[in-house]
Amino acid sequence: MNQTLLITGASGQLGRRVLHHLLESNEVSPARIIATTREPARLAEFAARGVSVRHADFNDAASLEKAFAGADRILIISTDELDLVGGKRLRQHETAVAVARKVGATHLAYTSMLSPEPGSPFLLASDHYGTEQALKASGLSYTLFRTNSYFENLMWSLPAIIATGRWHTSAGEGRVAYAARDDMAAAIASHLASASNDSTTLMLTGSRAYSHAEVARLVTEVTGKPIELVPLSDEALTDTLIASGVPEPFARLRASVDANVRAGNSDPVNDTLETLSRRKPMSLEHFLDTNRAALMGG
Repeated sequence: MNQTLLITGASGQLGRRVLHHLLESNEVSPARIIATTREPARLAEFAARGVSVRHADFNDAASLEKAFAGADRILIISTDELDLVGGKRLRQHETAVAVARKVGATHLAYTSMLSPEPGSPFLLASDHYGTEQALKASGLSYTLFRTNSYFENLMWSLPAIIATGRWHTSAGEGRVAYAARDDMAAAIASHLASASNDSTTLMLTGSRAYSHAEVARLVTEVTGKPIELVPLSDEALTDTLIASGVPEPFARLRASVDANVRAGNSDPVNDTLETLSRRKPMSLEHFLDTNRAALMGG
């Protein structure tokens, strides 16, 4: 199988790991890989290995058409555009799908989220659901990678929580089956490198789901710092975040994450991640222990 594989957002944290696993774990020839990014210089080490690095801007269809030329299997990594009211990210993704079809790609893959269907409390779910619908309507075969939350996402809030000893949350008893970003990337790369052109939806999630209380207990075991959970409503959590200096749109987004967890949309567990990556996924305990210094603000 000599299809050309293309990864968008390849200079991002997930994209770089997907490139790594295509080359190392799956031994894909660099000549078969196209990596697109707004900043090609950031992928100089991959270019030096023979990967075709191309400039691509999701706000510029012409640049996408040039970048996607010759690609057979395209992985669209969701962009970092967080437009809560204007739908800009969905338009970016729809443009990429349209361009992929125009240049003759045969298979599209997309990094979505668990349970993005209408009615999700998560404020960005509609971006993912709309993109999934665009892939399905494209006429091309597709893979939807419905990924759960990364361990790494905990690092956005845990250092501050540890410093104050208080975790303000509206997640209730909801659970999250977190997984390491690198394990996600290994699974995605494995499927992208395969010869499968069947349309499929793959749920990539950890092997155990944790409540916030359980995460707090594990963090305390690693750091020695006690954490008190402070249960709040979504509205009160939003107000608390705003009072702490978080801009209002992002405070609402953060509260919607907890609402989504409380609704049970982040707790599914399966072994697809392990099957595709061909290795035992990292545990949350190991992740926290490895990142102890960062958790402590070091």
